[in-house]
Amino acid sequence: MKHFICLLSILSVLSCGETNKKEHDTAQETVLEKAKRIHEKVITIDTHNDINVHNFTDSLNYTQRLETQINLPKMEEGGLDVSWLIVYTGQDTLTDEGYAKAEQNAISKFESIHRLCEEIAPDKIDLALTSDDVKRIHASGKKVAMIGVENAYPMGNDLTNFKKYYDLGARYISLAHNGHSQFSDSNTGEKDSVWLHNGLSKLGQEAVKEMNRLGIMVDVSHPSKEAMKQMIALSKAPIIASHSSARALCNHSRNLDDEQLKLMKENGGVVQTVAFSSYLNTEKDETYNAYMKSILEKVADSMGLEWYTRDQFSSLTDTQKETFMKNYPKVKKIGISIADKTAGAPPMVDVADFVDHIDYIVDLIGIDYVGISSDFDGGGGIKGWSDASETFNVTLELVKRGYTEEEIAKLWGENLLRVLDEVQAVAKGMQES
Repeated sequence: MKHFICLLSILSVLSCGETNKKEHDTAQETVLEKAKRIHEKVITIDTHNDINVHNFTDSLNYTQRLETQINLPKMEEGGLDVSWLIVYTGQDTLTDEGYAKAEQNAISKFESIHRLCEEIAPDKIDLALTSDDVKRIHASGKKVAMIGVENAYPMGNDLTNFKKYYDLGARYISLAHNGHSQFSDSNTGEKDSVWLHNGLSKLGQEAVKEMNRLGIMVDVSHPSKEAMKQMIALSKAPIIASHSSARALCNHSRNLDDEQLKLMKENGGVVQTVAFSSYLNTEKDETYNAYMKSILEKVADSMGLEWYTRDQFSSLTDTQKETFMKNYPKVKKIGISIADKTAGAPPMVDVADFVDHIDYIVDLIGIDYVGISSDFDGGGGIKGWSDASETFNVTLELVKRGYTEEEIAKLWGENLLRVLDEVQAVAKGMQES
């Protein structure tokens, strides 16, 4: 009898263990299913994706699964609905010659985006100018393009260019990039404490007013802290940080400190947390990059390509920069695959590190003031969200951390569209009065 009872006990334990395993598997499957359901339902918006005009031709374009981190096949695979394509111009001399050259670059990028939406793939993607456009285009089954301007430098000293860029589709503009512009000091001034305007120039102050009047969101991701504070004081509408994270977690000048984050909440704006590894965990990123340096050099050499470090980049010619950026994704992809198979390789900055920043900002200022961006094709991308095809992994991590469907919808785009609506409402009021 004792043997029989013992046998029953053993069977019971085994049965309970099997039941617990099944319950565990079901719970894991439920999380995955929940994440998939939410991801398919909400509108996913990435507010910062750089472009190269050479990828907008009849023979080479975003209908193809290019090496670029953003293109239509990868957006489709990852369930990314809206891509803010960026008209970016690097900072140069504050001269008429510099402005003219910069404007040529900016206009070529505007034309490329319009070509994609109007000639290359009008059946697959359309340009949105309002939140209603976003919802309408998304409901039609197409992907959505929106336009942001990273650096107002190409506008020279002519404020009427803001209207020109608005008419071309720009719905957010940053007044500076890496280096002080004629409008605003840049965050890069922190390095040597040399400032040009101590925030905004008089032209920059007028630019903020003009953006308010037109209905263009003011982007504070690259300008200095003092410039950002002055923009908030001047602006009659909410502002955005199109691609910045939390400085408390990663002490980089491109991130926003707690004072700035709280100002964003008071202003009613939104902080689009960015999946840029060195803005998420500098120490982890530097350790990994140091490990990868020789690997990437060997990969590039085996492919017959010139390879440069980040500190060399500013000294390159435009042609060298263009060639490097074209080859960078494929070299990096091969290098990462080599590192992944190597025992003892340091970990990459990943989706968990990214969502740590979302958690921090949400805890500090609330769910209504936080969004998501990648900076794809401009240096962004992390393990788990290395390109648009892996976009679902962000939603999955949010679900794992307990975010609700309503909260995830806000993070993925509703907060950003709310700000756009408010900015455009302010503009309408100003124009009517």
